[in-house]
Amino acid sequence: MAGTSGGGPSIYPTLLYADAKAAIKQLTEALGFTELAVYEGEGGTVMHAELVQGNGAVMIGSKGRGGLYDTVMKDAGPVGVYVVVDDVDAHHQRAVDHGVEILMPPTDQDYGSRDYMARDAEGNVWSFGTYAPRITD
Repeated sequence: MAGTSGGGPSIYPTLLYADAKAAIKQLTEALGFTELAVYEGEGGTVMHAELVQGNGAVMIGSKGRGGLYDTVMKDAGPVGVYVVVDDVDAHHQRAVDHGVEILMPPTDQDYGSRDYMARDAEGNVWSFGTYAPRITD
């Protein structure tokens, strides 16, 4: 597989937000992400940010910042992202404590995972659970 020799993930969901700074705050404070990098343009526009959870990451930017990606994503709807966490119940409680909209409380799934679902302030759906697909070469 191309791009996987570094040992890190090879897929990074990329989301644009009307208020990227508020999204970064919610994702770090309420949903346990760690801010790796934030690059701002004029007026505080988030040109590119990287937030880490476990060994994965998401890239965040401001809507309306210009450029091809912003243009092609202009009318895109919300996205769904699945994130593996060790303790679903503790993670869920943190989200609840920060007022995050919970769509599904922690639930044991038939396939052996324990998951919950939440919606961020701009409508994206985040699922957090214990299931980690086994990816082999």
